[in-house]
Amino acid sequence: MTISKKCENSSDMSIKDTIKQAAPAPILEAGKSAFDAVKRTKNLKAAYLDPVRRDTIGKLEALHNSKKGERCFIIGNGPSLKQTDLTRLRNENTFGLNRIYLAFPEMGFETTYYLCVNDLVVEQTHDDIQALKMPRFVSMRAQQWLQPEDNLFFLYSTYTGPTFAADIRKRMWEGATVTYMALQTAFFIGFSQVILIGVDHSFATKGKPNETVVSQGDDPNHFNAGYFGKGFRWQLPDLDTSERAYTMAREAYKAAGREVLDATVGGKLQVFPKVDYNSLF
Repeated sequence: MTISKKCENSSDMSIKDTIKQAAPAPILEAGKSAFDAVKRTKNLKAAYLDPVRRDTIGKLEALHNSKKGERCFIIGNGPSLKQTDLTRLRNENTFGLNRIYLAFPEMGFETTYYLCVNDLVVEQTHDDIQALKMPRFVSMRAQQWLQPEDNLFFLYSTYTGPTFAADIRKRMWEGATVTYMALQTAFFIGFSQVILIGVDHSFATKGKPNETVVSQGDDPNHFNAGYFGKGFRWQLPDLDTSERAYTMAREAYKAAGREVLDATVGGKLQVFPKVDYNSLF
């Protein structure tokens, strides 16, 4: 029975490989997109009819274009934050991501907004996220771990179906990075200029993109050694997909007469125009 199953699997793999080699790339991509779209349909009812989601959609109306024409900073979590004077952002509009709250004591203030959409991060830090008081944006999947609150917004985000959501009341693509989710959210709120810092786009830990790993010690990839400290489960970055998402964000902002700048100290990302952080004040 085992041998038969192995042969069957090998045959299936051979057929799949043959199709991949024979079919033109555009056809394969179209087929994959159609398949992913069908899979996403099972989430549509919850995305628009679930009481928590309907509440979020209603509450987001008040945020839409509420900061029109203003600028904001999206604070990544790379090691470069240790070379960035974050105290200068005290009176700025700021987005904090994932475990940025570990830096709050040193910063001397909390970010204006907060985002976290990765299931592993939410699962392991849900008490921390629940305790925060600023407007927080999480995936609707986070209902497994977080209780609804006035300042907690549950977004309909997916891993497939590349898109830039100008209206975050609808489906958003995660783009393999919470920073892309923040860029979509900032656009919806109305910011005309978005400045990235701490988006190093470089990781010391190597491996297969999106693979789940368990940290074996101090974290070399973020501003705090305990960010994903020993025993923390996290997913390795998918930098290629992130770059595709960032390019979509750049073009969406440009088409709307807005801009995204990159002020990350020593950052490796090459999608957005670079600017010196200290020149912004």
